[in-house]
Amino acid sequence: MTTTTKRPNDNKAVRDDDVDEPFRNSLVRKAALRTITRLQGGYRKDNPAAVAAVARLRREAGREAHASPTSWGLADLEALTELREEEWREGSGPSRYLSSKARRWHELREEREDRAVHLAVTLWALHQQSLRDEPMHVPDWPLGRGVRRLAHGKTGTQDPKPQSGEHADGEPSDASSGEGRKAEPVEDVSPTVRKRFVRIGTSADFDTLGRRLREMVLLLRNAHIPLDYGLLAEQLYRWQDEATQSDVRRSWGRDFHRLYGRATPDDEQDTSTAPVSAPDQPVDDAGD
Repeated sequence: MTTTTKRPNDNKAVRDDDVDEPFRNSLVRKAALRTITRLQGGYRKDNPAAVAAVARLRREAGREAHASPTSWGLADLEALTELREEEWREGSGPSRYLSSKARRWHELREEREDRAVHLAVTLWALHQQSLRDEPMHVPDWPLGRGVRRLAHGKTGTQDPKPQSGEHADGEPSDASSGEGRKAEPVEDVSPTVRKRFVRIGTSADFDTLGRRLREMVLLLRNAHIPLDYGLLAEQLYRWQDEATQSDVRRSWGRDFHRLYGRATPDDEQDTSTAPVSAPDQPVDDAGD
């Protein structure tokens, strides 16, 4: 819900979503990506530390950030805390000495950040489960794009390369049009997948949104279709504010209807060399 409060040391009333929101969005995105890029490469190489950390994250899927003691010390929330501390050291973060009203405002904003990062990273851990050949976090794969591909019954990120003079679907191309691929009508998408996507967009609260996203992620995992989890974390943060929630819904719908060129291996971000820290728990409790 959008609230109104006063900025510390300022007599002007402002809405919480008007203050430094581009910066907050960036903070949430960076926190999610700091964890995912550190773990994804190691997990795909079957590094015990990464496997253990991802297993812990996956088990927290569906649980509220910080509410369960088993979530304390998880990599996603640790990354967010580290970035906040960097803010304070650089002097770009809020003062630690705030009025009670301003402090509550910052606490509410941090709760939104916690929820967004925790949900995005645990969704990725669920998405990457048992997949070693491909990364399930890939830049420039927004939710709408991934769901559209799933709804057309496709898998992975690449279509078979068409023969010369053919569309991607094997039909003759119109050389005069200059097009090398035929757009697949949105009317041809799976009604079941579309219905699930619509239910995500009509979620009335964050818990419902998280549950419906998990259901979709399981379908995407089966089809080996990735998502951009940095972008998703930012959208989850903005979704929690009534003032920007409709903007997030529009982005999801717009990405679902947008036509994308053929994906190539160069479109994927290589995270295989990302460093991996010590495991968050004993390796024998890692699972897969």
